[in-house]
Amino acid sequence: MISDTKTRAYLAWAAICLIWGTTYLAIRIGVEDLPPLLFAGFRWFLAGPILFLILMKKGYRLPDRGDIKHSAVVGILLLGFGNGFVVFSEQWIPSGLAALLITTVPFWIVGIESFYVRGSNLNAKIIIGLIAGMSGVMLIFGSNIISVFDPHYIKGVAGLFVAVTCWSFGTIYSKYNSTKVHPLMSAAVQMTIAGTLMTLAGIIIGEYKSLSLTAESALAFFYLLIVGSLIGYGSYIYAIEHLPVSFVSTYAYINPVIAIFLGWLVLDEVINLELFLSASIILSGVYLVKKGSSEARMKLNRAEN
Repeated sequence: MISDTKTRAYLAWAAICLIWGTTYLAIRIGVEDLPPLLFAGFRWFLAGPILFLILMKKGYRLPDRGDIKHSAVVGILLLGFGNGFVVFSEQWIPSGLAALLITTVPFWIVGIESFYVRGSNLNAKIIIGLIAGMSGVMLIFGSNIISVFDPHYIKGVAGLFVAVTCWSFGTIYSKYNSTKVHPLMSAAVQMTIAGTLMTLAGIIIGEYKSLSLTAESALAFFYLLIVGSLIGYGSYIYAIEHLPVSFVSTYAYINPVIAIFLGWLVLDEVINLELFLSASIILSGVYLVKKGSSEARMKLNRAEN
């Protein structure tokens, strides 16, 4: 029987798949009017203290110096560089293309983990699952893949390369350097530190001079603040605390499917046989990675015992 903690962790993973599939669109809308560092930074700058106050009211333990140190590293890697460069990149590239490039995250994560942790070896199911997931996403966005090499998108592609690299390192660091406080308290510290640094950087380089808030960008900001940050990022930190990172990282395969569905729902875009085939391939990849991760963990446990 799955424990309550595991159940909550899988629900948190499902929340990531759904919520972060919508944030690419919100980011794209926001950067039409708002400069990237202040747009991304102020979101986390507000979200961190809000979450911190909620947890304080519920009686959660405060982080000590060591907890703050580890949370700062994770926050800077995941939010400062990871999310920050996604926002930066979407100034030049479409949200769908950004979602496509972010699907390389699982390759980076399982690859880094295989070198970072002794005995954390890949197996055939994980590799086949990752390839299947990427193939499904490629099928969805196949008609746009040539855009990656368009000179107009070079800055965006380079920014996303930095984003996926930093996000992957941050995820592995977080997994194997856990704090003694509740994962959500750690997330609050991460948000606050990364948000403060990004906001200060935006002010220093003069981004405030180009602020132009519209109804659309304000809506995008508050959606990202409440849903993308407080719910989505909190769910991510909780999930990687309790589930294998190779499985949690498969959210990157689901996000583009959510983006396509929203395109149909909001913009009346067509859902066709190609989409259903792609979704089936992606979900099959998720299953294989989950299965392979479980087998690898069991093998490692037997070797240690």
